[in-house]
Amino acid sequence: MIPRYTPPRIAEIFGEESRLRRWLEVELLACEGWEHAGRIPAGTSAALRAAARVDLARVAELEAEQGHDLAAFVSAVQETAGDAGRFLHLGLTSSDVVDTALATQLRDAAAVVDEDAAALEAALGGLAVAHRLTLMPGRTHGVHAEPLSLGVKLANHWDEVRRGRLRLQAAAAEVAVGNISGAVGTHNSVTPEVEEHVCGRLGLGVAPACTQVLARDRHASLVSAMAILGAVLERLATAVRLLQQTEVGEAEEPFAQRQKGSSAMPHKRNPVLSERLCGMARLLRGHALVALEDVALWHERDISHSAAERVVLPDAFAVLDYMLQLATRVVRGLRVDAGRMRENVDWGGGLVFTQRLMTTLIDEAGWPRERAYRTVQALALRAREGEAPFRDLVRGSEEVRAVLDGPRLDEVFDATAYTRSIDDTYRRLGLAVEAPGDTTVAARPELAVEAGIGGGRL
Repeated sequence: MIPRYTPPRIAEIFGEESRLRRWLEVELLACEGWEHAGRIPAGTSAALRAAARVDLARVAELEAEQGHDLAAFVSAVQETAGDAGRFLHLGLTSSDVVDTALATQLRDAAAVVDEDAAALEAALGGLAVAHRLTLMPGRTHGVHAEPLSLGVKLANHWDEVRRGRLRLQAAAAEVAVGNISGAVGTHNSVTPEVEEHVCGRLGLGVAPACTQVLARDRHASLVSAMAILGAVLERLATAVRLLQQTEVGEAEEPFAQRQKGSSAMPHKRNPVLSERLCGMARLLRGHALVALEDVALWHERDISHSAAERVVLPDAFAVLDYMLQLATRVVRGLRVDAGRMRENVDWGGGLVFTQRLMTTLIDEAGWPRERAYRTVQALALRAREGEAPFRDLVRGSEEVRAVLDGPRLDEVFDATAYTRSIDDTYRRLGLAVEAPGDTTVAARPELAVEAGIGGGRL
């Protein structure tokens, strides 16, 4: 991943120094295991831990000569370890070290990603609570449907991020296993006890069965979970982009005081952050495909997965973590125009109330559904064509007024009807406010604080 989109913590975890340091730790723990088993002299592992060092330049020099990165690493470390260095890599094969160390990288990177996903979840939750009763048009097929609240819209995104976190946590736990099992996974050259010692000290589980390599279905599951979470962020970003369209104008991503939206048109405030999120989600989907292709290896091992993973795994974590941080920035700085939302709800003079009117004519006036539908549809068409506001056309319809009086029509056009069941949704999600109709965030103040809500920002 290019530095522009690589968060520092992810870069450190997958950097060359981190990788070789983790390789060395696996080697040293294996020596500890052998010493506990009485296979190598007492004190060997302590001597190795005191003396063994990793010189990145020397490893690179030896790899150019030997054409094998792990072998070059072992040779370079043995040069620093003295006589005890002969016990390094005893009974091990390359994948024992590489796959087990990689598991620690994936576990640690997943923890970083989960932390940033939690921040986004909190930001979305706080905003969803704060705008629980902020009405806006619902849209299906991009066309006005019925009103809903911005809070409910955001609560859906909150729930998706929450599920994405759970999915990623499960996949990260599944991949956090090591294997120290020898050339074909039979423990012929290294005992299960050594394997358990190494994995236990690293905080990893032990793969119950292995070839020479850890099965790549675990890694494919992890990258797929990351790609799904990326798609969730893309949906959120797409919603912001659509709301920011000039003709809609209901919300927009943050725009800095000195920021420029266009090199040519000074009036422009483009949703560039949200567009960036959408583009990066495509990268993650591509990485998921590569991870799936890496599952089918030949027999007990080949290395067709190796080169691909060196790119895909670090890159996927960098992309997703960057996306999470960027999405949190967008949510925390989202500019909401509640007035414009209400104006859009009233587009056409109340066209969004057509279903309530139709249902009332069916339920209370006893009209057949087809008659009610066609009558309301005809009035709506006249309103859409600009003849008059929908409410006025309905109130002027002798056919409708014959069965519904003025006060009942007022109830039909009462927008609060669309928020009557909203607290049930929030309670199911765990975002519920205590008092129905309360627009504060008193029930979940921590969400508002973590989301950065307050101080007139909204």
